[in-house]
Amino acid sequence: MGKTEKLGVFISLVLRHNPDAAHITVDEHGWADVEELLAGINDTGREINMEILEEIVATDSKQRYSFNQDKTLIRANQGHSIPVDVELKEQEPPEFLYHGTAARFLNAIESEGLKPMSRLYVHLSKDIETALKVGRRHGNPVVLKVNSGDMYKAGHRFYLSENGVWLIKKVDAKYLERVKE
Repeated sequence: MGKTEKLGVFISLVLRHNPDAAHITVDEHGWADVEELLAGINDTGREINMEILEEIVATDSKQRYSFNQDKTLIRANQGHSIPVDVELKEQEPPEFLYHGTAARFLNAIESEGLKPMSRLYVHLSKDIETALKVGRRHGNPVVLKVNSGDMYKAGHRFYLSENGVWLIKKVDAKYLERVKE
């Protein structure tokens, strides 16, 4: 893993889970002051400047971060374990969404459904390929098809993050179907 990738991982930790790791604060919407973030990261012995931060934001394959318009604030788009409101807009989802997981979690999922665990929301993908990539990060991958259309009609609220990840508080097992192992 290169230096920029390692910095990206650290920024993800700071903005999504542990602002104290860089001695910063985030507001109720997850925004952090860019100058404070840069100083906090440099104080940990890592080297970063605005140019490097802009490169990390622009080249992140998952588009994890957003700047405000004048680039004085930055936040993670989703995936938080700290309580923030990233001002998600409720949207009607496509008929089906997908969730990638590891085979070892299937028994629990089939009995309890999908829960956010340490995060604020369950993350869903719009296609099987993306869900499969997510599942591989956790072990032997399995993809579950979520009947999001029926869930939405039943009153469940879906949100679409800035980087195209669909979010929901939980998915009951009755809306899940195994599609790929």
